[in-house]
Amino acid sequence: MAEIRRTTNRRRKAADHFTEKVAQREALRIRGLKHKNETVWFGLGMFGIIGWAVAIPTLIGIALGLWIDRTWPSQYSWALMLLILGVIVGCINAAYWVRKIRSTIIEED
Repeated sequence: MAEIRRTTNRRRKAADHFTEKVAQREALRIRGLKHKNETVWFGLGMFGIIGWAVAIPTLIGIALGLWIDRTWPSQYSWALMLLILGVIVGCINAAYWVRKIRSTIIEED
């Protein structure tokens, strides 16, 4: 009688494990159907948005720094300081975009 209980318990665990795997695959399939239009190009476009979110403030910082250096010469390089500031602002901007997209994905699920 003890063997029957053990076998039944093993079968129940195996059935539960199988059920969990099937549920996970079904959830993944449903998620894939929701995001059907998001292809590889969509992902590359997101990389582009993040890249421009960093590049634009950096270029603006460099341009402004070069203008200040030409207009009011000093011993400090404003171009370098504003380059660093532009990169920092760009990274904060990129983090904002990533958080926004991530929250949108989480809300959909």
